[in-house]
Amino acid sequence: MSDPDDRAPVEATTLDGNAMAGDLRELFAVDVTAARYKCAGCGHADAVATLMLWGAPTGRVARCPHCSDVVLRVVRAPDRVFLDLHGCVRLEVPLADS
Repeated sequence: MSDPDDRAPVEATTLDGNAMAGDLRELFAVDVTAARYKCAGCGHADAVATLMLWGAPTGRVARCPHCSDVVLRVVRAPDRVFLDLHGCVRLEVPLADS
């Protein structure tokens, strides 16, 4: 067991989500259909463009072409977009500079 005095103070090492603003802005400024996903259900990995899509323009469900599990959902509201990546273990987005 480590000595409690060896730990850094929480307030000195903890940031809130605002610290990711630049990173997220860079990620979502690219074509996400070129990103690669990994399905949480079966582990299949491929480009987002290969997902099977259902739904109307206001709400879409993208399913894994391998196991049919829901990988991601996008729902548009008048003033925001909801992105649910619950079925995605990871999303790899290629950067424009690479």
